[in-house]
Amino acid sequence: MATKAQPRGRRGTHDRPYTALNLRLVLAGFGLAMSAVLALLAARSDVPWLAVVLALLAVVAAIDLVVVQRRRRARRREDPGGNYSLFE
Repeated sequence: MATKAQPRGRRGTHDRPYTALNLRLVLAGFGLAMSAVLALLAARSDVPWLAVVLALLAVVAAIDLVVVQRRRRARRREDPGGNYSLFE
């Protein structure tokens, strides 16, 4: 199954995408790092329920990183000469 830059049926055009993928990638990376660090600190502080919640958030952020990177790669295939800023 090929990944497209934008899911079918979404609003947006090639010139004005519906999502800022680069910004979303940065935010997901920050969320992954912070959730992982805070989960470790919560586990060491004997607060297991908070460690589990933060670990689940870290997993969600990691999945989002993969999805965003696949969409960025698809966008690069569709428009090889594009130069995208952080905010697009």
